[in-house]
Amino acid sequence: MEPGPLGGSRPAERRPCLSSRLGADRAASASLLSAAGAEPGRRPLAVAAVLPAGGCGERMGVPTPKQFCPILERPLISYTLQALERVCWIKDIVVAVTGENIEAMNSIIQKYHHERISVVEAGVTRHRSIFNGLKALAEDQPDSKLCKPEVVIIHDAVRPFVEEDVLLKVVIAAKEHGAAGAIRPLVSTVISPSADGCLDHSLERARHRASEMPQAFLFDVIYEAYQQCSDYDLEFGTECLQLALKYCHTKAKLVEGSPDLWKVTYKRDLYAAESIIKERISQKICVVMDTKEGEEPVGHLLEEVLKSELNHVKVTSGALCHASGDLEQIISEQCYNFVCVNIMTSDFQETQKLLSIVEESNLSILYPVVVVSVHFFDIKSVPLSQKMEDLMWIREFAKEVRKRNILLCGLLICYPQEEDVNLPSAKDMEGKWYINTL
Repeated sequence: MEPGPLGGSRPAERRPCLSSRLGADRAASASLLSAAGAEPGRRPLAVAAVLPAGGCGERMGVPTPKQFCPILERPLISYTLQALERVCWIKDIVVAVTGENIEAMNSIIQKYHHERISVVEAGVTRHRSIFNGLKALAEDQPDSKLCKPEVVIIHDAVRPFVEEDVLLKVVIAAKEHGAAGAIRPLVSTVISPSADGCLDHSLERARHRASEMPQAFLFDVIYEAYQQCSDYDLEFGTECLQLALKYCHTKAKLVEGSPDLWKVTYKRDLYAAESIIKERISQKICVVMDTKEGEEPVGHLLEEVLKSELNHVKVTSGALCHASGDLEQIISEQCYNFVCVNIMTSDFQETQKLLSIVEESNLSILYPVVVVSVHFFDIKSVPLSQKMEDLMWIREFAKEVRKRNILLCGLLICYPQEEDVNLPSAKDMEGKWYINTL
């Protein structure tokens, strides 16, 4: 059995959440969970999560434990915490890390504004770490500062792409069956070698599945299983569903999981995870402009061009004026790519307004924000060399905002303007642009 007192820290101070703004689909999920877990006169189902994060990452082959390896300059575990935080019905999240990493974990929580997180000291094995996390949630622990949940989710700190739908499925299944876990089809055949290194037998791949995370349990079931668990199982076991079956005779319901449940294990997986994250945050572009009444804004023409060229990306537009809530709404929907239109100006005013809004929103804390400052001017009225010289200071400004995780670049679009026309026509947009990057 796991001896010794539980080391830990107080739950993190609650801050304005950057990623838990609920749409209709998340509100529906919360309602579904309440309906599945609540009985007449009872409160909605209480759910918490435990993340064992005490591994040293031997298979990764790097000195830093894989859960703390940076992806886009942000620790991997932060992405996993964000995935759980955006699920409004998970009340508490307990992370178990080694004693020497508790301070680093608390710094991550503070830096990236994570919420509802408590840190406890991990054990020397995976099962012992999970047991420590469960103890923090149990009412029978004198030092516990958390409320005991009805259902607890167990998830890996290095599976950052878990979605709310699979979490909801395993929680509802655990409420009904006592335990539940995500599974995936095997991609390779499992064989058993003999003592002399030869093939003993193989398993029929179609009849077996790979056990994945997340898993969910009635708290009383999994906590009792760990309390009864033998030292051998605590030391060498890895499957929580097996403990529930062995010690509590609870057969877990198996839930088909998505391909996104894979675990970051090897160094190459870090590059794959970075690629996935970049793809996800590149799915939206917002064209930002300061519209003026009575004018046909060139930004809308640029927006139409982008929509026609970037079929796989959602292109929207927003106004910078204070009376419009467009930009605030777009930022709240987690858009990280902006094209800011500066028409007939060299003083960078529109882009500066946008950068101020982005910084005030704390949007760049979690992911890098890309801002392309676009400047239009009539090539006949101002020499190109003079215009570029006027705007070269954008490079120094880009170095400054890079420190705040904002990637700024400039784009100078020169067009021949007809007489008595304030803005370039759609025809100009189609074939008469001269583009220079700054």
